[in-house]
Amino acid sequence: MLKRFLLICFVGVNCLVYGQNKKPNIIFILADDLGYADVGAYGQEKILTPNIDELAKNGKLYTDFYAGAPVCAPSRSALMTGQHTGHTYIRGNKEIVPEGQEPLAANIETFVQNLKAAGYKTGAFGKWGLGMVGTTGDPLKKGFDVFYGYNCQRQSHRYYPTHLWDDEKRIDLEGNDLAHTNIYAPDLIQEKTLQFIHNNPDGPFFMYVPSVLPHAELIVPNDDIFKMYDGKFEEKPFKGNDYGPNAGVGYTSQAKPHATYAAMVTRLDRHVGQIVDALKEEGVLDNTIILFTSDNGSHREGGADPEFFNSSGPFRGNKRDVYEGGVRTPMIIQWPAKVKADTRSNHIAAFWDVAPTLLQLAGAKGMKQTDGISFVPSLLGSGKQKEHEYLYWEFHEGGGKQGLRMGDYKAIRLKAKGNPDAPIAIYHLPSDIAEKNDIAAQHPELVKKAKKIMSEGRTESAVFEW
Repeated sequence: MLKRFLLICFVGVNCLVYGQNKKPNIIFILADDLGYADVGAYGQEKILTPNIDELAKNGKLYTDFYAGAPVCAPSRSALMTGQHTGHTYIRGNKEIVPEGQEPLAANIETFVQNLKAAGYKTGAFGKWGLGMVGTTGDPLKKGFDVFYGYNCQRQSHRYYPTHLWDDEKRIDLEGNDLAHTNIYAPDLIQEKTLQFIHNNPDGPFFMYVPSVLPHAELIVPNDDIFKMYDGKFEEKPFKGNDYGPNAGVGYTSQAKPHATYAAMVTRLDRHVGQIVDALKEEGVLDNTIILFTSDNGSHREGGADPEFFNSSGPFRGNKRDVYEGGVRTPMIIQWPAKVKADTRSNHIAAFWDVAPTLLQLAGAKGMKQTDGISFVPSLLGSGKQKEHEYLYWEFHEGGGKQGLRMGDYKAIRLKAKGNPDAPIAIYHLPSDIAEKNDIAAQHPELVKKAKKIMSEGRTESAVFEW
């Protein structure tokens, strides 16, 4: 760093401090199936997350932030396209044989493409799930210069997979043949993540880190992190699809699911700390925006036990629910140069707001179509913050579910596919955060408003029929 600073001083007419007036680096860390209250900053008491908590201490914590959907593929599509699930291209988990998911179409714009056009070096490290290598949804066709990790979210059900993808090249992992467990994929992906930071110290760069932690299956190396929790909790063993001659893509059995889940969350936390340390090493932490969130609410697969850890906090539901527990997520943003430390915001925002926010901060061109509203005024604490009239979710499993956040009220419609007259429940969140008391009968005007939005606030999809 000293050599680079001296060189700038030597060749420049004015010797400016390195990094001043430069576009900010941006790192978006996306946990997989992490519950709202799975980290200490949001109330977790059994799992240690010191690095994530430090992000909150040094940045801004959002209390009312929402994922794009209650499952991964549509949630990630909402993030990338800046559109809610009534408009975004991918509205459900749709698997492609033998590997991959329904790809984003060729004409679908991601905010990453706009960052790249604005001069950002872009990299993705983790789980993609929006289009297999060579398809129109290939991450290299959606704005990323480099990609390393699981292209297919189904393959990411295994933490010791047979292979990962390095751009368009399949990387077979030596010793991982679904009969043996040799290379723990999240740790290998983390090495590539840190390498990207060290390879691009001059920036600006955008790094998307969609970690697979702590998504099921529940398995983790038997190292110092696991030993922190081994024997600490009462356990309820889980029987699954074990590694061995008959292993497929599934979840392994786990004798100690509580200790393992806790160790996976703390491992994710350690990865966050390593990212911060790498930024410090390169002298670019001050002008790097770090966002940390989760793709949906807490999960139950593979032996996970969200009740034991109070993963959803005070909220009702989990992954696959449009209740708060399925879609409300942590959101922590640290940017030492601009964001006031140790602050909180109850601004209501969602994944589709990320695109306009980051593009504004980067000085990049905005999206052609978006449901999002930039929350830069909220983040920086200056200017008037525009608010949403509503947030909308639709979920295509379980008969179809629709959810609305309308200010203090939440509207829920179940068994909604092909049934526009299905009943709508109304909850008043300030007095009923657990969404237990349906007050629709007392508020016909809210039911009428919700019904109108649920009909007119979405468009039909030829790929995901409603």
